[in-house]
Amino acid sequence: MKTPKFLFLDDIRNPLEFKIYQLTRNYIEAQYEDWQIVRNYSDFVNWIEAHGLPEFISFDHDLGLPQDPEIEEENGMTCARWLVNYCIDHNLKLPDFMVHSFNPVGKRNIEGFLKGYQKCYG
Repeated sequence: MKTPKFLFLDDIRNPLEFKIYQLTRNYIEAQYEDWQIVRNYSDFVNWIEAHGLPEFISFDHDLGLPQDPEIEEENGMTCARWLVNYCIDHNLKLPDFMVHSFNPVGKRNIEGFLKGYQKCYG
């Protein structure tokens, strides 16, 4: 099996559910096996550290509540912040991305943060 070039961050859905909503090349042309699905912050971080940056990341914002109430919620924005730090630390360009979240505030926050980083650092 080839290494997936697309990373899909979502706690319950899969990328093919979004094909009808997302009229972008990545969603239209991608086959299921092109995607790696990660369900939470830890899986997101571990996958990138093990495989490097994918070509494209699709973000959800809400990733469920932590099992331990003492742990702060980790969501798509947490992943976006980690990703920017990873790119800075490794002198890498941010991969292409989109935010497929149905949470309008979370979606705007992630998009604004990542687009702001791109604008300043390419």
